Amino acid sequence: MDWDKLRIFHAVADAGSLTHAGDTLHLSQSAVSRQIRALEESLNTTLFHRHARGLILTEQGELLFDATKSMNKRLEAASARIRDSEEEVFGELRVTTTTGFGTLWLAPRLPKLYELYPDLKIDLMLEERVLDLPMREADVAIRMKEPSQADLIRKRLMSVRMRLYASKTYLETNSAPVEISDISKHRLICQSLNSIQVAAGATLLQHLMTYEIPNTFTVNNYFGVLQGVINDIGIGVLPDYLTEDFPDLVRVLPDLESGEVPVFLAYPEELRQSKRIAAFRDFVQDEIFTHRRKMRETAEI
Repeated sequence: MDWDKLRIFHAVADAGSLTHAGDTLHLSQSAVSRQIRALEESLNTTLFHRHARGLILTEQGELLFDATKSMNKRLEAASARIRDSEEEVFGELRVTTTTGFGTLWLAPRLPKLYELYPDLKIDLMLEERVLDLPMREADVAIRMKEPSQADLIRKRLMSVRMRLYASKTYLETNSAPVEISDISKHRLICQSLNSIQVAAGATLLQHLMTYEIPNTFTVNNYFGVLQGVINDIGIGVLPDYLTEDFPDLVRVLPDLESGEVPVFLAYPEELRQSKRIAAFRDFVQDEIFTHRRKMRETAEI
């Protein structure tokens, strides 16, 4: 098959339109159409169904698009490795992590990274779904469990535990629970048991729910839970890494916490020599070290 025609086919399939693909490729609609027609003739098959709202891939078109997507990701990986042969840290770095960790811990620290590497472009993808790093859905991941995918370099960064917190204002007007059964007298702010979350957090929630809490406020990520807590709605189940940046959070029922949640940084083996990956990895490790030290100092006070 003609590589140039496959490139044009991929752009059309991705855009769902000859016009939009032409704009991306800097070709006229008629030129794009001719190339697609020639590809269909060479394969003796129809790749697109045409209709008024655009183009839809046929079954054969879907098969070819799966192949070109894989090719495109491999070309992107090769391009990234070539760019990373330079000494300077620059270009796009696609980082994926959970919504809670990404919004509440990582994003507030990124200005420091930009100060060090102003030409670095971070594409932060907040997903509870685990993205496929070997298939280049992202360059580097920070996940709340050890990655199971093969061909990944992984490093354990720290451990997190889920604990109960309330705002100072809330506790000034509501008696803090002394024992776990007292939680039934408060509104519990937490993720729903049906939400995607770490197993340790779900286990803690299941335990709390055995106390027949009549009033709950559920949110599908920890950013929302935090907003509920700092706005005095009730007592929230939150990760302990928040206490450094939100010192007004007060821990309640200090003997109660989830099991340990490991936090891992991972990236594909093929990006081992990447300057961008190394810069981001070292930055995160330094921030984690600083975070741990502050947590220890706070605990000793």
